[in-house]
This record gives sequence, C-alpha cells and structure tokens, in this order.
Amino acid sequence: MYFVTGGAGFIGSNLLAALEERGLGPLVLCDRLRSNDKWRNIAKRELSDVVHPEQMFDFLEANRTRIQAVFHMGAISTTTEINADLIVANNFNLSLALFAWCTRNQVPIIYASSAATYGDGSQGFDDSNNGASLSLLKPLNAYGWSKHLFDRRVIRKIAEGKPMPPHWAGLKFFNVYGPNEYHKGAQQSVVAQIYPHAEAGAPAHLFRSHHPDYPDGGQKRDFIWVGDVVDVIMWLLDHPSVNGIFNVGTGKARTFTDLASAVYRAVGKEPYIKYVDTPQNIRENYQYFTEAQMDHLRTAGYNKPFTSLEAGVTSYVTRYLANKDRYL
Repeated sequence: MYFVTGGAGFIGSNLLAALEERGLGPLVLCDRLRSNDKWRNIAKRELSDVVHPEQMFDFLEANRTRIQAVFHMGAISTTTEINADLIVANNFNLSLALFAWCTRNQVPIIYASSAATYGDGSQGFDDSNNGASLSLLKPLNAYGWSKHLFDRRVIRKIAEGKPMPPHWAGLKFFNVYGPNEYHKGAQQSVVAQIYPHAEAGAPAHLFRSHHPDYPDGGQKRDFIWVGDVVDVIMWLLDHPSVNGIFNVGTGKARTFTDLASAVYRAVGKEPYIKYVDTPQNIRENYQYFTEAQMDHLRTAGYNKPFTSLEAGVTSYVTRYLANKDRYL
C-alpha cells in the first residue's frame, strides 16, 4: 500500500498516475477535495481509499503493516498565506508527526520541501545537508519558512543520532508546471495562466522589472516539467540507500520571456507580451533569480536528463491545455 498526502493536488496526482502506471498499489490518497474540481485530478485513478487529513493517523495505524511507502506532498502551499499558525500546524507539526510515525514503523518517506526555503537566493541554491549551511537561509514568506523549519529539524535529528525512517528524502521543488494544476487558481504556473491569452492571440502580461540587473521579463526561474519531478521521486523509491534533502530543478534558469514565448510558439503564434508593474504587496520580496544546483542528486546517481523548457511547454500545451480533457 502506497500512501500519498496531498494526493489530489498537482504533484501528488501526477505521482499517483506514475505509481498506477507501474502497477504499484493499493493506492491511498489523503487530501481535502472540497467543493471545486480538484477531484478531477484523481478521476482516472484506481484508488483503494480516500482519507481525510483528520483521519490520517487512524488510517495509518490501522494499516501500519501494509504501508510500503509514504509520499508526503500535502501542505498549505500558497506563498501569500499570512496565517502563520495555520501554516505551522499543517506544514511543520503535521509533518513532524508523520515523520515520527514513519520512524516508529520503519516506513520509507519522501516529502516535499521547496525552493522557497532559499529566500532571495543571496545565499545561493546549494542543497547542502549541513545544519550550519541551512541556518544561513532566509525564506521570504511563511510558507518557505515552514518548509525550511522542517528541513532543519530533520537534519538536526541526524546530527543528534536520533532514530530515522529506513529511507527518507526531502525534495526542494523549484518552479513546477504541468497538468492537474488547474485547481490552484492564481497559484497555477505561468504556462497555464498565459495559455488562454496565447490561444486567443491576446497579449500575455508579465511583470515589469524593478531591479537594475534584469530587463522587463528577464527575471529568471528554474522551470521544471512535472514529469521530471515524478521521475525523480520514482527513482528515489527505487534507490532506498539514497537519503537526504535534494534540489529538484533542471539546473538551468530561464527568463519569463522565454517561457511566455514558448507558450505562444506551441500554439503556432508569435509572442505577444506586455509588461505591468509588479504589485506593491509582493514587490519587496520578489525573487529575480532561482536556479537549482543539481550536483547533489547527480552525485547520488540520478542521471536522467531533464526536459527542456520548450519541449515541456509544448508537451503541456498540445497534450493537455489545448484539449477538452486537460487532466492526466
């Protein structure tokens, strides 16, 4: 039995599809579906059970001898969420309890961290598992801080020689895009947000730069296709001797103009971009550059190439966004 928290979410539902394709199961997801179309992310999956988060530990205890692995993808992931108490309860305290359960029951766990832990990037993007290096990072929002707090706690457990799960990995996801993100609204990838404008021949709006080192649209991110993210997770599942916190990006930063242009070309149109001021409420903490250092994962043995921005965007547009059925 494979247990996926946040299983109806973006990365979680893509992971469930990969597990099912491989013939692994039974598959159990833990999530809140609420009243929107989030359920469509899992509509094609054969699931053994759907567990509400409040019943998670009861379910795990009742099935503790059957759980093969836990994938903890669930979190409050909205970077603009300001209720820090709620974020700590969901992203830190619950994660600690789940990690402890996996330790007691000797169940592997792979969990989602975030590139938001790096803050403005002034300390670089090195996924060092050294406590001193981690202490230098300064996340810019409560979401990034909560993920960072949990990463530091895990590394502290190792330093203190505390018991650990038999196999564990924390993954610092960079800017992921791909199918099944539609329920995220304004938190969808820029690809999904630009596509309707490109298809209609209307202009895409990108943020104007307010930094002298970057032109308008020249802000850079490490954009990664969700299929590559899932490939990393599945590789880690296959390599139980590989433990640690790892970046999951392509290792190559690209501009938002590159991204927008790729969307327009995927629908057979020339790029049509207009620039608007970055909103004042996010301007002070806006990241102008992210790029994953991928040496740690490569050294661990992961050697599969990452999908190029143009290939990933074209695949997303032609296989999903342009179709009546956009779901994986």
